[in-house]
Amino acid sequence: MTQTLSRLGGSLVAIVTPFRDTRLDVAALAALCRRQIDAGTGALVVCGSTGEASCLNTAEYRGAVRAAVEAAAGRVPVIAGCTAPATTSAILLADEARQAGAAALLLAAPPYNKPTQDGVFAHVRAVSHAACLPIMLYDIPGRVGIGIADETIARLFDAELIFALKDATADLSRPPRLRARCGDGLLQFTGEDASAAAHRAMGGAGCVSVTANVVPALSAALHAAWDQRDLARFAAIRDLLDPLHRALFAESNPIPVKAAMELLELCSGAVRLPLTRATQATREGLARVLPAIMSAEQRASGSVRYALAS
Repeated sequence: MTQTLSRLGGSLVAIVTPFRDTRLDVAALAALCRRQIDAGTGALVVCGSTGEASCLNTAEYRGAVRAAVEAAAGRVPVIAGCTAPATTSAILLADEARQAGAAALLLAAPPYNKPTQDGVFAHVRAVSHAACLPIMLYDIPGRVGIGIADETIARLFDAELIFALKDATADLSRPPRLRARCGDGLLQFTGEDASAAAHRAMGGAGCVSVTANVVPALSAALHAAWDQRDLARFAAIRDLLDPLHRALFAESNPIPVKAAMELLELCSGAVRLPLTRATQATREGLARVLPAIMSAEQRASGSVRYALAS
């Protein structure tokens, strides 16, 4: 699987964690994972911020990772989030992910503590050495409170502690800077759907996508068009997806994407406190953009039909 990770690119899904009657809905999660793989998604990223990882207990975390691994059945890698405020807690999550069969980890800087750059380096090194799994570093200052400097990323890559970066800063000047420092070996993914097309043009490898939860085939097709140098199709899909990107971030992620999944009858829209269900305005906005885009998704997938819940 390590060789597979070195070739990773295109659309990876930051998959939601479905709940039913306040509990983890393992069957729904497995079905969502299979849908993603069938549509061309390159990897399943579970238990990240879109997956409400901070609201899962240890047993639920283990169950979610295992459900994704079993649904993937070796067809695509499963990358498990293990972000936690304390390094010891992150190591415990990483060990759970390894035992459940994850191929790699998604690791952000510890939230709330605001460590120095040396602290971030030491945190990632400790998790890497304890877990013995490849790490996709996650730079998301809006959630954890600090950014990760280019030099720290380069240090981690040079020390063979990370194989990839998920960048949620929307800094489109960063991919060429890091390529100049790290070469092609560091796989750079954006975590911002709205900038996914531009990120590819700046040298990125793909997107860890929230939007792919709703339209996995179109999300995969966007990156395939770029890889095939079909710039007309690339631009057409980019423009088609733009209204959906905006609708899916009308409220804090993953509130709108879960509402969209519920409208498509793919899973419940339930979220855990302190998140609350989507407002009526958000649901109405989604209902306006979904019909046309799901028709396009149906054509891109070649088989799946979708109907909006009333």
